[in-house]
Amino acid sequence: MSDNKKQEKDYTPEVTALLPEAEALAKSGKLQDALDKLLALEKLTRNAADLSSTTKLSKAAIQHCYDARNYPLLNSTITLLSKKHGQLKAAIQAFVEQAIEWLPEIKERDGEERWLELLETLRSVTEGKIFLETPRARVTLLLSHYHENLSLSSTAKDPKAAIQTASDLLSELQVETYSSMERREKTEFILEQMRLLIKVARQKDAEVGKKGTKDLLGGGEAEWVKVRVGGRKVNEEFLKEKDNEDLKLKYYDMMIQHALNQDAYLDVAKYYYKVWETPSIKEDVNNKGKAALEHISYYMVLAPHTNEQSDMLHHLYVDPALQKLELQYNLTKCFVTKELMRWPGIEALYGKFLQKTPVFSQEKRWEDLHTRVIEHNIRVVAEYYTRITLVRLSSLLDLTPKETEAILSRLVVSGTVWAKIDRPAGIISFRAKRSTEDVMNDWSSDMQKLLSLVEKTWMGMNAAQAAQSRVKS
Repeated sequence: MSDNKKQEKDYTPEVTALLPEAEALAKSGKLQDALDKLLALEKLTRNAADLSSTTKLSKAAIQHCYDARNYPLLNSTITLLSKKHGQLKAAIQAFVEQAIEWLPEIKERDGEERWLELLETLRSVTEGKIFLETPRARVTLLLSHYHENLSLSSTAKDPKAAIQTASDLLSELQVETYSSMERREKTEFILEQMRLLIKVARQKDAEVGKKGTKDLLGGGEAEWVKVRVGGRKVNEEFLKEKDNEDLKLKYYDMMIQHALNQDAYLDVAKYYYKVWETPSIKEDVNNKGKAALEHISYYMVLAPHTNEQSDMLHHLYVDPALQKLELQYNLTKCFVTKELMRWPGIEALYGKFLQKTPVFSQEKRWEDLHTRVIEHNIRVVAEYYTRITLVRLSSLLDLTPKETEAILSRLVVSGTVWAKIDRPAGIISFRAKRSTEDVMNDWSSDMQKLLSLVEKTWMGMNAAQAAQSRVKS
């Protein structure tokens, strides 16, 4: 296969004369005779590197097979032409793309069996050919959708195997490396890969849930990892373009599903924020825009405390759009204000409404909110107390001493607070023992501030005395 060979002869007159003759033979029922004549001349044009003539003859040959509805001959002719010695790449590309255009009509008119035969022929012809990577990706997508629909059919022998096959077919395509494919089409392919991987992952997770066991990469964990890898292949800057808004919403919907599977609440909040920034969503203040902002506030308070989470929470709190949502604004305010939140009070104020929402309808997330309230209260106590008894802290947190100790230990390990528990005395210290150097540094800093203040005061007094002396004189 080569297109680099220089054209030796122009067979346009011969081709122009032969095409009507071959068409007449094919219509009279002598299809094989027509093909023999076309292929004989095709050999001459191919060896002479006459691309235009070779393309016309190849397309005419498969067109006659298609018009005659002779699908076995059509498939064999496509395969034969693609394997010809020295076949021109552009000619193969032309008749493959022509055959792809017939697929919808064949499926509708002649059934799935004939459609599948041609599809497999095209996949076989395009395999391993870089110049045919885009057509191969398109026919593979059609085959993948066929297997997915098969998994939903009541007649499917093994629905799980069918959806797995659909996912595997698409996952083997590295479309992000295809230079001949447009950027939008690439993104659509990657999103389709992610969608099917999520479907397989949920299916496997459901099976593991029934068995009640799960190892490190058990269930659909491997698929969830692939979803994350696929998400990194998508250019988020490209999604910001107005024409790609539909792809952006689809992408972040799948990233939200991935983050929720990992209980990565801060990532979920970030993805919802990206959705909310979309012009069409932000303008819809009563429906989609409002729902996105509500989800941002919910998942922001559910996220464990970090510098990033705290910064995002404070930015959300001062956003004028949140102030229009009274309940969500007040809930966010509770976590921003350095005051204790008693869980029974939070439950009484917000529990009835929140537990009806899709976010907090799950028991686990309601428990996570309880945990975040406790963690907030411990941080507040650490701000105002240097030492406190375990019994008193447990009373403030509405927990048992054992539960208080467990949560406090987790916060200490994560580096959120510094604390030391004296178990025999039942006292918790929130201040680390300071070294002599730290004490001296603080004393030195305080002395510098004091001397600076004295100097400013002295200068002010001198200026006042000078002004009074001028007045008297």
